[in-house]
Amino acid sequence: MKNRHSLILICISGLIYILSGCGKTESGKEDKSMLMSEINQTIDNWHKSAAQSDHAKYIGAMAEEGIYIGTDATEYWTTASFSKWSKPYFDQGKGWDLKSLKRNVYLGNNASFAWFDELLNTSMGLCRGSGVLQKANGKWQIFHYVLSPTVPNELTKEVMLLKHQQDSLIIHNLSPL
Repeated sequence: MKNRHSLILICISGLIYILSGCGKTESGKEDKSMLMSEINQTIDNWHKSAAQSDHAKYIGAMAEEGIYIGTDATEYWTTASFSKWSKPYFDQGKGWDLKSLKRNVYLGNNASFAWFDELLNTSMGLCRGSGVLQKANGKWQIFHYVLSPTVPNELTKEVMLLKHQQDSLIIHNLSPL
C-alpha cells in the first residue's frame, strides 16, 4: 500500500511537472508571437508614416542614437542628421512609400532586440531593407536601417559600368593614403 501511494504521488508530480512545462512553452510561443506582431507593426507604421509624410512619427520611431543608411554611398546619417535632411521633403509632402512584399524578422535571445530584412516595392523598383530594433521602455525603436536597390545578377556588369566613375571618386576619397 505504501509503495502504491508513493507511485501515485510520483505520477501526479510528474503530470504536474509536464503540464506546467507545456504551459510555459505555450506561453512562450504566445509571447514570441506577440513580440513579432509588435515588431512588424512598428516597421509597418514607420513605413506608413513616411508615405504620409509624417515626419514626427517617422523620426520618432527611430532611436535617438539610430543610423539610417540610404541607397547612395554617401548616405550615412544619424537620426538627428537624417531628421534634418528629410524634414524639408516631408514638409512638402514628398515622403517615400516603401511597401513590404516579404519580411523576415528574427528575435534576439533576451527578446529585447530584433533584426529583420525585407523586400520592398518602391518608386525605385525593388529594394531591400534591413534593420535592427531594440525594445526600450516598452517601445520598439529602430536603431539601424539600410535601404539598397536590388540588382539582378545578369545586369550587374551594366550597373557597374554606369556607376564606375562615381564609385572611383568615392573609393579614392575614402582610401588610406
